[in-house]
Amino acid sequence: MSRQVLLIEDNVQNRYLVTFLMERNGYEVTAAVDGPEGIALADRLRPALILLDIQLPTMDGYAVARALRQNAALAGTPIVAVTSYAMAGDREKALASGCDGYVEKPIDPDTFVASVERFLGGKAGEDGI
Repeated sequence: MSRQVLLIEDNVQNRYLVTFLMERNGYEVTAAVDGPEGIALADRLRPALILLDIQLPTMDGYAVARALRQNAALAGTPIVAVTSYAMAGDREKALASGCDGYVEKPIDPDTFVASVERFLGGKAGEDGI
C-alpha cells in the first residue's frame, strides 16, 4: 500500500505538525498551500490519503473536495478534513462536499495518526471522527 499522503494546508505550523506526525509513522508527506496547488498535486501524485484544511486562501476546502471528487482517478482516495470549523453542521458540510472524515483542530498529537489511518485500506465512511 502506498504511504504517500497529500496535505493541503496553508498554515505553516499546522503543516509542520501534521508532516512531523505522519512522517514519524512512516508516511511520505507532500504539502500544498492552497486548493489549486493541492488539486494539481493530487492528480499527479495519486496519494493514498488526502488531508484537507477547509479554511484555505483562494478556494475553500469544500470546493477543493468537490473538485477532487470530479477526478475519476481519485474516486477511491480518502479525503479527511482537518479543520478548526467545529460548529454544528460543519462536519456534515465537509462530508457532503466529498470528504470521508473530519478531524477537528487543534489536533491531538497522540491520536491524530490513528484517527486518519482508519480511512486507509477501505475503512472510509466509518463514524466517529
